[in-house]
Amino acid sequence: MKTSELLNIINQHVPFSSAKEWDNVGLLIGDKEKEVTGILTTLDCTAEIVDEAINNNVNTIIAHHPLIFKGISNVNEGGYGTIIRRIIQHDIQLIALHTNLDVYQHGVNAMLAQTLGVNNTAILEPQFTNYYKVQVFIPKENAVDFKEKMSQAGFASEGNYEHCFFSTAGEGQFKPVGEANPHIGSLNEIESVSEIKIEFMIQNHQRHQAEYYINELHPYETPVYDFIPLTKQLDRGLGVIGSLKNQVTLKEFALKAKEALNLPSVRFTGNPNSLINTVAIIGGSGIGFEKDAINKGADVFVTGDIKHHDALDAKTDNINLVDINHYSEYVMKEGLKHLLQEWLNQPAFKIIASDLNTDPFSYV
Repeated sequence: MKTSELLNIINQHVPFSSAKEWDNVGLLIGDKEKEVTGILTTLDCTAEIVDEAINNNVNTIIAHHPLIFKGISNVNEGGYGTIIRRIIQHDIQLIALHTNLDVYQHGVNAMLAQTLGVNNTAILEPQFTNYYKVQVFIPKENAVDFKEKMSQAGFASEGNYEHCFFSTAGEGQFKPVGEANPHIGSLNEIESVSEIKIEFMIQNHQRHQAEYYINELHPYETPVYDFIPLTKQLDRGLGVIGSLKNQVTLKEFALKAKEALNLPSVRFTGNPNSLINTVAIIGGSGIGFEKDAINKGADVFVTGDIKHHDALDAKTDNINLVDINHYSEYVMKEGLKHLLQEWLNQPAFKIIASDLNTDPFSYV
């Protein structure tokens, strides 16, 4: 399997386009034509992770956190330059799946929910997409050819389906006047034509291209068509919200989270005896969404990187927070390994979850 094939398969499930605009995902270092000998999944790409890949004879690392992110001015020996140089010297491919894996419905937040025993989950902050429903009124005799050519041009496709049209028969009327040059009918006479209303969907960015094709392919001098803007909710988004099997106190939940995630420490704010049943989770650094989570019925908001003043604000507003540390996202190593095994469907293909701890902090 070439790196390009691997990227295409990943893109079908966690589209790189679904990442935040500020993010850096996809193939960061490597060659799309390179044969993949195996995959190592990791939260962070450190020098030790590169050595782990080399020692396990795999030439592709898939990390959650992008190695090239803040902007690197040189690739000299020392710091991140050492890691990048070592990756290149050993001809290793580095792929990043960051916020696109965060918003994936079976991604990092779903993995954290499973580890924490949060069930019946739904997306906390769903993503939406804008698109258009197009209506075109065309003579019946031209409908089949019009649909075929619009489909060939890349319109009217939904997921794995092409040529997605709906047609309704009707009668069109018009009266050519002035300098009109009608395809059908005569000047100053009302003409009735058997027409078809053809409906299909296009993506937001196809708007102007679709209008061009309609005008080019339509037999009428002045085609009649509509672009109706619509919005739909996607099956991806940030965070999850779900319920515990049994109600517990906030302190009990924090202790269970510490144990389940095998963390050296977990912080929380709120009344230790408050009862917790519904849990909202955004892995990494999710402060800013706590009020939305509470408004949607969460008894506690779980995330990492909570600052002092954010915790104080939450306590003042009677919002329960549990800080599970940014490193808790390490659950994606095993989680992504299982996803890749499912997506690639090649039992003999080597996929390894790193067993190295890349938490930059030491605890006392």
